[in-house]
Amino acid sequence: MNTFGLDIGATSMKIVSLIKDKRGFSLQSCLTTVTPAKGIMSESPFDQQEMAQAIQRLIVDARISTKLVNVALPENQVFTKVIDMPVLSDKELSSAIYWEAEQHIPAPLPTMTIDYKILQKDEKNQVDPKMQVLLVGAPTSLIRRYQSILEMAGLSINIVETEVLSVVRSLSPVNRSEVFLIVSIGALSTSLAILKNNILVFSYTIPLGGLAMDRSIASNFGFTPSQAEEYKKVYGIADQSLGGKISQALEPILASMATEVKKAITYYTEKNKNDNQISQIILTGGSSLLPGLDIFFVKTCGIETVIGNPWKNVPVLNVPDTLMEQGPRFGVSVGLAMRENE
Repeated sequence: MNTFGLDIGATSMKIVSLIKDKRGFSLQSCLTTVTPAKGIMSESPFDQQEMAQAIQRLIVDARISTKLVNVALPENQVFTKVIDMPVLSDKELSSAIYWEAEQHIPAPLPTMTIDYKILQKDEKNQVDPKMQVLLVGAPTSLIRRYQSILEMAGLSINIVETEVLSVVRSLSPVNRSEVFLIVSIGALSTSLAILKNNILVFSYTIPLGGLAMDRSIASNFGFTPSQAEEYKKVYGIADQSLGGKISQALEPILASMATEVKKAITYYTEKNKNDNQISQIILTGGSSLLPGLDIFFVKTCGIETVIGNPWKNVPVLNVPDTLMEQGPRFGVSVGLAMRENE
């Protein structure tokens, strides 16, 4: 089935189309554009029409011919949790999952669309066998809005998933035996995902992202948001050319992120004392490209930290150098484009 990935972010939209053959993945098309100001969250028919037209232009410019699209819902709008359950049959799990959702999803369930996926399951002959289930709840109104806008753009949804699942797919490390923590920094929020044997065992969302960093810089320097974004990209937290003032402006945001990352590490360590511990932090998302951010997390969390690039990790052939350099921005869209080849 011929599909493509569409990542609709708060500030940018990205399209990726991949072809898989015996050599692996090859890049067929990749393009990014600015998201309309009101974004996909607006309930205004005018704004939704503008959004659909922007998607149409992006598809035409990217020379996408298929109408089947894979999309991801924003993490700050959905509830995602990995839960431990007794080993159940498919029928038993289907009956039990609504009760589990009542315990873990802090929203009225009649307004939500609930989905789940078995991540791993112990053998039944083990003592007290368990299985890990990914529970996802998304507002039904949000899913309908996506469907409506994409239909206006002439598309049909093939797959809907959450951003964290797309990122995990595109950045799952080759070394399956180790434990990794992915920190995906989006515009509005940051997703944490812990992988054990390349299986998601923990997921959490922090309501801080790249736009919060921009606002802090803009407030400190009297910049416009676009000026703040440029200074963030150029100076990050590594450059002392401005007396370290950019770093000082970013420090409260990054300290809050680091605190949540350390909490996630502590939670996993306490729960899995006899297993391998987290050996590496993988940063991804547009703001992961901030100069010095990887070193900041090494110093703050005491764990090796790298920048995750899906083009290199998958890997994908025929990727231009300019796209390769911006790889961390495409974790969601590459993961969506890979969805049909699982």
